[in-house]
Amino acid sequence: MTDTHLPPLSVWATAQAAPVTQRKGRYLRESTAHPAKMLPAIAAHAIAHYTQPGDTVLDPMCGIGTTLVEALHQQRRGIGVEYEHQWAQIAQHNLDRAHRTGTHTPGRVLRGDARQLDSVLPSELRGTVALVVTSPPYGPSTHGRVTTGDAGVHKRLHRYGNTLDRGNLANIGHHRLLSGFTRILTATAPYLRPGGHVVITLRPWRENAELIDLPSQIQACGTHAGLTLTERCVALLGRVADDKLVARGSFFQRDFVRKQRNAGLPLHLITHEDVLIFHKPSTEVTTDCAPAPPQVDAP
Repeated sequence: MTDTHLPPLSVWATAQAAPVTQRKGRYLRESTAHPAKMLPAIAAHAIAHYTQPGDTVLDPMCGIGTTLVEALHQQRRGIGVEYEHQWAQIAQHNLDRAHRTGTHTPGRVLRGDARQLDSVLPSELRGTVALVVTSPPYGPSTHGRVTTGDAGVHKRLHRYGNTLDRGNLANIGHHRLLSGFTRILTATAPYLRPGGHVVITLRPWRENAELIDLPSQIQACGTHAGLTLTERCVALLGRVADDKLVARGSFFQRDFVRKQRNAGLPLHLITHEDVLIFHKPSTEVTTDCAPAPPQVDAP
């Protein structure tokens, strides 16, 4: 029997082209140094499905600006907030590149903490955003890039900024990350227009071989922020071939899976990301975590 209370599920074929191919010509080479880049096709699919040309798309943790660049190329306005100065600069350069290649839709990156959006975003943006596309930071669980040499194989570019910076969500531990992400979603909700959507892309990860079900935990964060879950989708990270799914796992993913299998744990490569889609109710709902905005007397 089908559970009618479960949100509908769909599969997004977002890795038919390799990540490097998806970014070629649109993103600076320096963008590859970011430890957890969103796959451009995932952002592009969400933007095409949940918005119309001229709409505003927001990413409160925009990294290298993937959401914003893909929005501009589809004639949507893009605005992002980024905590780390390095990535905020690169994101703005990526938007500038989009404008140089003939995209005239406005785009902007603001430097600041997504937990304090009211102090970063312009007030006139409240109630106007059609779509939020974002992803929580994965911190040291991201896979980075490979360096090989006489000393062997080493991981690099797999951490966010200064690891001593406790203001960075990637450096504060799993449970505080969830609390911080709930604050971000709560701060974001007033900027959505009624019926606007929030798309969050993320994946579970393993810690000491134990699976951390981050998607379900982030789903709870969205609910606490006063948003309503409407869909739970799958964005493929592997290519769909005629008779199989061709994984695109990184060196470290493959190495980790091989070692765990040798130890007797039958793991598999991750070939998808979970995509949670929330919407903002047409009427404000007051919750303990997401208080309704103050009422303004009519003139």
